[in-house]
Parts: sequence; C-alpha cells; structure tokens
Amino acid sequence: MSIKTTLFAAVAATLTAIPAFAAGITINDPYARVSSMMAKSGAAFMVIENAAGADDRLVAASSDVAEKVELHTHKEDDMGVMRMIEVEEGFVIPAGGSHALARGGDHVMFLGLTRELDHGDMVDVTLTFEQAGDVTVQIPVDLERKPMHGGQMQHGMGDGHMNHGDMAPSN
Repeated sequence: MSIKTTLFAAVAATLTAIPAFAAGITINDPYARVSSMMAKSGAAFMVIENAAGADDRLVAASSDVAEKVELHTHKEDDMGVMRMIEVEEGFVIPAGGSHALARGGDHVMFLGLTRELDHGDMVDVTLTFEQAGDVTVQIPVDLERKPMHGGQMQHGMGDGHMNHGDMAPSN
C-alpha cells in the first residue's frame, strides 16, 4: 500500500469517527445491524443531541441500502407482547437534551435491504429534522455490539415479550 493510500485511509477512518452535526444537532455513537446475513431488514441506532434553544423533531430518514426507511419504536399490546410500530410523527429531540435511538426502543428501520450489510460496512443515512433540515451520517455496521453497549436502553420494556415478525433485527 502506498503512503498516499495509507494516508487517505487514515483520514477517512478519522472522519467517520467524528460525530455528524448540523444546526445544533449532533449524532453520536451511530451503528447499524441486521439479524443475519440473509436478512431483508435492519436497523440503525444512535444518540441524537440538540444543542439548540428550541426542540426539534426527527421526522424522516432515508438510505440507498433499503427500499423503505421508517422511524420505529416498540409498544406493548393488550396481551403484554412488545410489537414494533412505525412512528409517523417522528421523535422529539428536546432543546439542550438528547434522544437515544436504541435497541428495544426507538430506531431507524431499513425495510427491503438492497444489499447485504456485513460487519464493518458503512451505510449512508440522511436524517430529516423539522428545524435542522437534513443531516447525512455515515453509520458503521456493527454485528458484534451487545444490546446494552453504547447509547442508552429505552425504558418501558417491562417483562413483555418481543414480537418482531419477519421485519426486525435481533436485539
């Protein structure tokens, strides 16, 4: 490997480690995963911080790795079973605060993957906020991270059972 190639690789690796930010919004500790090599869906997780003086709202996400990208959460049904549902109104990111997209809670869902996501791959995701606009993030695929590693687990999981059907990555 030439010095130029090595230097380019080092700069690229450093840039992907820097959090993405725009108009007071910072994206920290992003990662994506799938449940298996042949999975048709996957998810992305991260901590979104809002340093602005007003609340913002994550209202959409897009990526070329999936036919459809949605904002999802888990909600307990009448039978005590946790089900994954789309959150069409998005997620509030409080002024001066943060919101964790974490396994078992709120997350970005990739439906109809257009390619396999292997450990170490990078996924480009554009997050759309009401106030900050579009923020594009390069998210590493991390198939080795444990559920409580990085970010924060959302409350409300209780003792319910998870039911993801065919669409969710394993937690």
